[in-house]
Amino acid sequence: MRQGTDPLAALIARRIRQDVQSVHAYAIQDSKGMVKLDAMENPHRLSGALQVELGKRLGAVALNRYPDDRVNDLRHALAAYADIPEGYDLMLGNGSDELISLLAQACAVPQDAVTGKRPVVLAPEPGFVMYAISAQFHGLTFVGVPLRADFALDAQAMVDAIAVHQPAIVYLAYPNNPTANLWDSDSMARVVAAAGEVGSLVVIDEAYQPFSSRTYRDVIAAQPQQHAHVLLMRTMSKFGLAGVRIGYLFGRRELIAQIDKVRPPYNISVLNTECALFALEHAEVFAQQAADIKAQRDRLQQAFSRLNGVQACPSDANMILLRLTGEADEAGAVFEALKSRGILVKNVSKMHPLLRNCLRVTVGTAPENDRLLAALQEIL
Repeated sequence: MRQGTDPLAALIARRIRQDVQSVHAYAIQDSKGMVKLDAMENPHRLSGALQVELGKRLGAVALNRYPDDRVNDLRHALAAYADIPEGYDLMLGNGSDELISLLAQACAVPQDAVTGKRPVVLAPEPGFVMYAISAQFHGLTFVGVPLRADFALDAQAMVDAIAVHQPAIVYLAYPNNPTANLWDSDSMARVVAAAGEVGSLVVIDEAYQPFSSRTYRDVIAAQPQQHAHVLLMRTMSKFGLAGVRIGYLFGRRELIAQIDKVRPPYNISVLNTECALFALEHAEVFAQQAADIKAQRDRLQQAFSRLNGVQACPSDANMILLRLTGEADEAGAVFEALKSRGILVKNVSKMHPLLRNCLRVTVGTAPENDRLLAALQEIL
């Protein structure tokens, strides 16, 4: 080592991949003391009685033992809750993020047998950032296909890109993040069929299913032969358990068996397992919370329509994308003004050109939404 060289800097430069060094870590905003409307969480907490009941149950868990068949109890409970079709199986992840990583890992062959190139992950943009991040970290190439100006799926552009790149994985978020919209059924069918023709996996990400008017599960169940290459991914985070970190993926049993081989042993803790089982046993409580969130979403949409300088996009999720119609960086100014008033939303205006001057707002409780609306009225 040359004299004067920082040993730690030299170690990092030599041992940490250059592409890892060159990217930023996933950013989480400091939300202490804020009205937190930035991360699409369910804003409702358990009642006092359910907190006590859950606490007793967690206190009885054998923390000294590795997870056991109780995890399979959760798999079966989720399979029943999601009503997965005959011949399908389900695997668990530590949130959807781990499932996205495991999918990339399972498909990360050195080169595609047909194209002779690195495997490709393909998804519409703007979309969930972890599709691209996970692809990069596992040695796959990410290809983003822009949505239309109204955030509709550009089916022809997707079909053309699939033909050119023959991707290992095609992600379709349904509804999409951060735009919150559901894509047209015919467009979805075209893309799914095109992916099947070139031998791509299709992962339909239904993270926001509790708030959506449609689910692709019904399409898969009605046409199982045409959808053998399709996996459906969901999370319990939006169900109301963001802190518990439970994601699940279901598809044809033979396909799930292969992907499940790269899952780390004991990836779901005994505490997370018990929390999730408890929540499913009280599914009616969380269904009531989802109904309240949808009602508050409708209320916010109506209120936004009456505000000058704001365009609210249609939403099938627990978030609403707002476009500010004023100056070029008005989104940044409104974000800071809200933050100064103790309200935290997500400034997505720099994520993609289609999101210029946009903010993403999570639907909160009625009092939280009151504060948001009062603040926006004052700011605008």
